[in-house]
Amino acid sequence: MNLRSLGTTGLSATPIGLGLAALGRPGYINLGHADDLERNYESAAMQNRTYEVLDAAWQAGIRYFDAARSYGRAEEFLGNWLHSRAIPVGDITIGSKWGYIYTADWQVEAEYHEIKDHTLPVLQRQWIETQNHLGDYIQLYQIHSATLASGVLTNREVLNKLARLKSQGIKIGLSLSGPDQPDTLRTALAVQVDGGCLFDCVQATYNLLEISAGPALQEAHTAGMGVIIKEALANGRLTSRNPEFADPTHPLPQQATRLHTTLDALSLAAVLNQSWVDVVLSGAATIDHLVANLKALEVEWDEEATYELGKITESPSIYWKRRKTLGWN
Repeated sequence: MNLRSLGTTGLSATPIGLGLAALGRPGYINLGHADDLERNYESAAMQNRTYEVLDAAWQAGIRYFDAARSYGRAEEFLGNWLHSRAIPVGDITIGSKWGYIYTADWQVEAEYHEIKDHTLPVLQRQWIETQNHLGDYIQLYQIHSATLASGVLTNREVLNKLARLKSQGIKIGLSLSGPDQPDTLRTALAVQVDGGCLFDCVQATYNLLEISAGPALQEAHTAGMGVIIKEALANGRLTSRNPEFADPTHPLPQQATRLHTTLDALSLAAVLNQSWVDVVLSGAATIDHLVANLKALEVEWDEEATYELGKITESPSIYWKRRKTLGWN
């Protein structure tokens, strides 16, 4: 897998990266997550599983890995793996995120799995925690699910702290979520420090069902920001686990059959085909799913696929409403 530039950050990445949202904690909203973990949530077992998937990703050539403070023990597992495999800092790109507090206490069912807090004390504390787990490997630090409503993009104390991290060589990014992704990103593009944009990179939800952030992401890429795409499979909705696409006459399975591939590989290929995308994250929690996701690199995307799969797009309001109904499992 060839390395490419992550925007103009100076960081390198691969077209497909690995996100650890489904590996670092027992509960997540991906369809079939419990089956992926075989309902074995013992910490050592989950760390071993994470190691196995990370090893497979590394052997497949993946060189971008993404975690977050709210992904349970994801940073810890990733840091332990990096050290145990003695991977040189310069051979890999690691991003993580701050701004959500993990509150599930290693349980699958919890009143709240994570709580958003975009204040300066949380940034200061979580940056120290991230450094403790990832050390010199951490190169990209992102606001987790920045929104206009949280006020983080106008919080001068937070922005000044991020600017100081940037001056020390850490690339600064933000991840997006919700129907207001385009407005949030355009607001972030206007945040200046030392005459340039504070943010080096953006991570957003973009998939065949939710394409609303596309124009803003293209603007960000043109401005030099790295573009990372998360939830390209819509938390499992764009896979065979979703009975909605079981009908072979539906455009998604129809095009997958025509192009001799699977639903997940085709859905990932749809995102990889966007010229402004630098990295698409696989959220695989098993080696089999990771291998299946990597088949996206072999899909011969064409105009018919673009036209036919454009028919399944949902409005942002409907997409995000449906996402909220996905159960933690």
